[in-house]
Amino acid sequence: MIPQVIAVVGATATGKSDLALDLAESLGGEVVNADAMQLYRGMDIGTSKLPVDQWRGVPHHLLDVLEVTDEATLADYQARAEAAVVDILGRGRVPVLAGGSGLYVRAALDHLDIPPTDPAVRARLEAHAQDEGGRAALRRRLREVDPAAAEAIEPNNTRRIIRALEVVEITGRPFSATAPTKRYRRPSLVIGLRDDWDALTDRIERRARTMWEAGLLDEVTRLDAAGLRRGRTASRAIGYAQALGELDGRWGREEAIADTARATRRYARRQESWWRPDPRVEWLDAADPALPEAASRLARRPTQWTP
Repeated sequence: MIPQVIAVVGATATGKSDLALDLAESLGGEVVNADAMQLYRGMDIGTSKLPVDQWRGVPHHLLDVLEVTDEATLADYQARAEAAVVDILGRGRVPVLAGGSGLYVRAALDHLDIPPTDPAVRARLEAHAQDEGGRAALRRRLREVDPAAAEAIEPNNTRRIIRALEVVEITGRPFSATAPTKRYRRPSLVIGLRDDWDALTDRIERRARTMWEAGLLDEVTRLDAAGLRRGRTASRAIGYAQALGELDGRWGREEAIADTARATRRYARRQESWWRPDPRVEWLDAADPALPEAASRLARRPTQWTP
């Protein structure tokens, strides 16, 4: 069976947006954003959001759908993505997902039951995290109630630790039990882009500096006036958090750029680690001049699928 949905994944700065456009043009498709930060209106430079004049006439979905004061949630994204995919398929087109948020891609493609949230529980856990020694205490608590989740979540990812503890408290089930199953909702293909780490690091360094040269500080100043600091998700985005630090005088420009590059490198490593264990990913060389043709061949190849 030919895949109905295509996803392009991999580390940041590997060229996912360009390949998604190539595939959309080749297959008669439309691009669906799967990057959490590109959901936000006005967050353009720091997210490397492709300008409309570079879309090559290909329709794009799920860009600029949230205000910076809104919280991006997996459940909301899953509902939006499913609606977009159904709409595109219904018009005889091919949805091509592109983005760096691995869990968002999985939410769009796989069977995933997203557990509920409770603002009161989360607020209590977040307040605890701010106490002296609170973050370490939350990590210890997670190791006690859900060792598998504690092993899978990075120790410094307090937001994820809080979410895991919230789910355990609300549902009485381990957070690890809610992980997405590797079973597609519909025939799908995930193409992973792999690149030489030294070359990728160089591009990340250049991208961080280019963001400031392109006016990131002005963009963040405008977003700050629109409530960026009140946004639970948007204010923590790589580049934006550092630009806010520069605006506040906590960092100089060079420090902010360097920290953005460091954070982006760490994020790229996490992206690679997220997709590497998934046996369904078809990996291609991001630097291959024949990449668009190779990806197009994969997209036209019959794939096995079990409902």
